[in-house]
Amino acid sequence: MATAEHHLSHYDPTSVPSGAGLRFALVVSEWNHAITGSLLAGAQETLLKHGVADADLLVQWVPGSFELAMGAQLMLERGGFDGVICLGSVIRGETPHFDFVCHGTTQGIMSVGLKYNVPVIFGVLTDDTMQQALDRSGGKHGNKGVDCAVAVLKMAAMKRGK
Repeated sequence: MATAEHHLSHYDPTSVPSGAGLRFALVVSEWNHAITGSLLAGAQETLLKHGVADADLLVQWVPGSFELAMGAQLMLERGGFDGVICLGSVIRGETPHFDFVCHGTTQGIMSVGLKYNVPVIFGVLTDDTMQQALDRSGGKHGNKGVDCAVAVLKMAAMKRGK
């Protein structure tokens, strides 16, 4: 298991570019709110720690993970964002629904980033159990939201040629 070998909240802060003056959208799934709310808190805290002003963070809630791609697209159509973080949680159930949602969400988020040439970060936990999701949203494996915030800062800097 990759996460067992990589704590999602551990990173070298000196390797993260400043976010001062940058603006980010955080598109968050309402589904599994206990998980996604923790992911959001981790992302916001990390962005603020690296110089992003609170006023430059726009949180947009969407019904579920499948709607994250459309939410990201709508934010980018508004303009003025240096990146988008998509946060969601899909937990395996007894039907193939998990596979369809995960595949569509992954492809959708990737497509939006490529279409708009703006970093759109995939922060969707795809776990077999609720415990796994809890472990990755602030539990024993850290917080994927932190990991996503670091990624969006690095990719925004790369886009700016820094």
